[in-house]
Parts: sequence; structure tokens; C-alpha cells
Amino acid sequence: MRIRFQIALAAALLAACGALQAQVEKAPEEPSGWIDKQPVASRHFMVAAANPLATDAGYRILKAGGSAVDAAIAVQLVLNLVEPQSSGIGGGTFIVHYDAKSKKLAAYDGRETAPAAARPDRFLGPDGKPMQFMDAVIGGKSVGVPGTLRLLELAHRQHGKLAWAKLFEPAIRLAEKGFEVSPRMAGALAGDRYLARQETARKYFYNNDGTPLRAGQRLRNPEFAAVLRKIAAQGARVFYEGKIARDIVATVRNAPNNPGDMTEADLAGYHAREREPVCGNYRGDRVCSMPLPSSGGITVLQMLGMLEHFDMRSASYASPSGRLMGVHLFSEAGKLAYADRNLYLADPDFVKAPVDALLDPDYLAFRASLIRRDAAMEKGVAGVPEALRKVSLGEDEPLELPSTSHLVVIDEAGDALSMTTTIEGVFGSHLMVHGFLLNNQLTDFSFLPEENGKPVANRVEGGKRPRSSMAPVIVFDAQGRVKLVVGSPGGSAIINYVAKTLVGVLDWELNVQDAIALPNFGSRNFGGVTELESDTSAVALEPGLRALGHNVKVIDFNSGLQGIQRTATGWLGGADPRREGIVKGD
Repeated sequence: MRIRFQIALAAALLAACGALQAQVEKAPEEPSGWIDKQPVASRHFMVAAANPLATDAGYRILKAGGSAVDAAIAVQLVLNLVEPQSSGIGGGTFIVHYDAKSKKLAAYDGRETAPAAARPDRFLGPDGKPMQFMDAVIGGKSVGVPGTLRLLELAHRQHGKLAWAKLFEPAIRLAEKGFEVSPRMAGALAGDRYLARQETARKYFYNNDGTPLRAGQRLRNPEFAAVLRKIAAQGARVFYEGKIARDIVATVRNAPNNPGDMTEADLAGYHAREREPVCGNYRGDRVCSMPLPSSGGITVLQMLGMLEHFDMRSASYASPSGRLMGVHLFSEAGKLAYADRNLYLADPDFVKAPVDALLDPDYLAFRASLIRRDAAMEKGVAGVPEALRKVSLGEDEPLELPSTSHLVVIDEAGDALSMTTTIEGVFGSHLMVHGFLLNNQLTDFSFLPEENGKPVANRVEGGKRPRSSMAPVIVFDAQGRVKLVVGSPGGSAIINYVAKTLVGVLDWELNVQDAIALPNFGSRNFGGVTELESDTSAVALEPGLRALGHNVKVIDFNSGLQGIQRTATGWLGGADPRREGIVKGD
């Protein structure tokens, strides 16, 4: 069901962006129908985000002397307004941040939490079977306690330069004066079947005649502006306590579909966490990403750790003679890494996750030895590192909808930030309050609390953070300098999107824009299937992959990569041609 939903949604969004001629001289090929994008160069600072208005807000903050964190806050608040289907203050966020002065790398966890009343059988029907996925998404039961504002406040307290209130000015101005609905937002509305069910959302996103807003229509959100003014003046506390919190709880508990059980105490008790980033070496560079409760960084590092045992340079996608082998090896590594992810990884405050064992070089060398160059495995099976011989867990493959947003920033001081932010599915739970949407993040938990009598690590529990695939990444060169900052939205496919871009830059020596624009491909180990992006040159590889034994599916992929790469004279930025994002810098 999830793949069918993803295909339909991505097709609607890409169609809404219009058919623009791709740049034919770029290598490798880009499909027609994408937004033509050139890499952007700068000397001092740079920001890339998923919407031009959001990028411009971050650029103006950097221009005014703001830090990378300052710019990210301004970008996020504008994204909530102009790209509400993907992220906002009603959702959650992960940040990987590098402070150039102290040379400290930090990971900030603003992932939503399950209400205290949540139980492992949350998404089971009366018959004991899992609910249909969209039946679970729509309504209050899927809403986790939002974490974005607490995370932004924590990061600003440690790394902000400009006043907190100043960072809210761009979003407040747009919310009050209005902005044009983008093609992507209009496409999401046109393809949605549930948002009009809630009166609040219907009044905001639809015309008086019941038709969804169209691209180019002017949209104002004074209610959201009022919320931002309160938070700007008094901090995140006014979101988590008082009237806004009471209204969030009432919206969740009184939802006509699947009322939830969130309480004001759940909101008041929420804390963002600073965690230790997860890092690994690849081809002499140091790749660092978000740790658990996101599985993204660990799974990307596992894939790279396996691919390091192969000559990926000669298997470059930029070479017609090498790309078949490159996609084959990449997909096989994905099968094995996703299999480990599905068995072992979950919120570390609830499950003792074996991260060190899974990233041990000897273990990854063994896993790489299972990959054959002349034949594909049917399906990846989770490994059993020596340290895990007595672990008994059930495997799960939870669905993660391909929404979310990503932004990257380099400021003038050299601080770097990679931030992935989400309300989970498109329009989240489809519940709107005070001008913003609430997430459906709890559907990232496993619907089945156990499998074959064994507890599933990512089962629902009160206060627990659902496992994520988000993988904000910062890469450092051998001298310890920031080399690449990258990340993407896209549900469980995020891992493959980010790993593809890393291989594109680090192995195939593409610039960041060309690496982002590579066709998406790989395996998430769903039945061992290898996926190729439709309407790209990757489709031509299907016969060769089938000859190697791959079970191939051609699907639409809705990545939204943003990246910044170090150059000899400064920085080079790239934005995904599949979405509306742009890069700006000086």
C-alpha cells in the first residue's frame, strides 16, 4: 500500500512542478520533467532549503551576521508556512551541527514522543491485526508530542548569535501579508483525500467552492502569525504550556477519526536531547550523522562500510560501462543494512541497541563478503555479530511516508548544520490547530508489538521516540575540515538517497549538484526488491539487474536532497531537481 501511495503522490507533485527541459550536457543524464538546477558557488556562507522563500529567509539571517543555527530557525518557520505538508512546529526535527571555533560536533534530537498512555497494541484492530495504514494515520491516535520548537530553542541557546525574536520576523511577515501557493503545495493538495475532513484544515486549504488551493493563489495565515509572535516573545514554553498546549490536546483527543490520548502533561514534560553523533571512516574521510532514535545515520554508515570493500570508482554511475555494477553493489549493501536496521534499531532510551557491534569493521567486512558481483541475493537477512548471540528480537518493516524536508547551512564562521525536519506523512495527521498541522509520527512505530513471539524493538511504548530513517550528514576530510553537508526527506528511502549522494561525491567525484541529481536507486529490502527511479536512465539497467537475479521495480522517488560541498575557493551548493528548493550564498 505504501509504495502505491508514494507513486501516486510523487507523480502528482512532479506533474505540478511542470515539464522543464533538463540540462542535456550534464553527466550523468537527467530526465525530462525535472527543474533544471545549476550548482551555486559562494565564498563565505550558504544555505539550501526546499522552498525559495525559506532559503531567502535563511540567507537574510546569514547576511545579518546570524549563525547557522539562526538561519536554520528562520528557514524552518518559513517552511512551516510555505511547505506545511512536510514539516513545522507540530512535528519533529534532527540536527547535526559542527561548531568551527570549538571543533565540537553535536547531534540534537527533537523527535516526537508517544504519549505516556500509549501501549504496544496501539495500532492493532479489534481482531488483533494491524490497522490499515492510512486508517491509523488520519486522526489523533498517530500524533506524537511535537519536538521541533524545543530542539530549536536548545540549539539557539548553545549556538545562536542573533536574538531569538528576530529569527521569527520573516515567517511572521509572510504569514500576515501572504504568499503564493507553490506548485508543490498545490500538487499535494490536489492529490489528498483526507484533509478536507477537518473543518479547520478545510477552511485554510480549500476555496469556498470546496476546490483545493491552486498554485499562485495568495494565502495568509494570521493565526499562525499570532502563535509565532507569542513564541518569539516568550520562548517555546508558551507552545508546551497554556492555551496552545490545551488546544493541541483538545484537537488530538476530540479528533473524529481515531481520537488520541495525549495530555497537557505529555507536552509540558517534553525535552529535546543532545546526543553523541555516530561516525565512521570512508575512503579516508570521516562521515558523521544522527544517532538513534534515527536509524538513518547507522544504516548509511553500514552501507558505506560494506561498499568500501569494493572498487566503487570503477563502478561509477557516471560511466555507462560501470553503472550496472555500481547499482548492483549499492543495492546489495542496502539489503543487508536495512535487514539489520529492521531487527536491532530503536529508541536507545528503551532498547539497548548494538550500534558498536553493527559498525564494527570486522562485522562489516563479513557482511560485505556476502555480496557477490555476479549474482543478487534474494533478500537481505539480519546478521548476528558476536556481541549479539543472545539477543532475541522480532523483525519489523514499519511504513514511513515520503514527506519531510531538509536544509543545510554553512555560516561565515565555518559552522555547519544539516537538519531534517518532518511531520511524517504529507499533511501529517491531517489535524490543524492554530494555523499549523500536527504530525502522524507514531505510525513510524511497528504496528505489531511482537513477531513470532519475540518483542519488536521499535514497538509502541509510552514516552518512546519512534525510529526514524532521517540521516543528516556532515563529512570531514583527513585534515578535519568540513567537506560535505547533505541530507534528504523521503521516508525509509532517505537512507538510500543520502548514501547515493555520498558515493556520488566521495567515490564518483561528481560535484554535489550532479550527485544529488543522479537517478535514485537501491533496495530497502522490502521483499528483497531493488528499486529504480522511473523516467530516468536507471530504468535501462532493469534487464541487466534481472539477469543478475534482482527482483526489480520501477517507481517514482520523491527525494528532496540539499547539499553543500567545500571547494578550493569556498563552497558549492546543490538542490534536488525533483523539488522546488534553491541555494543562496555570498
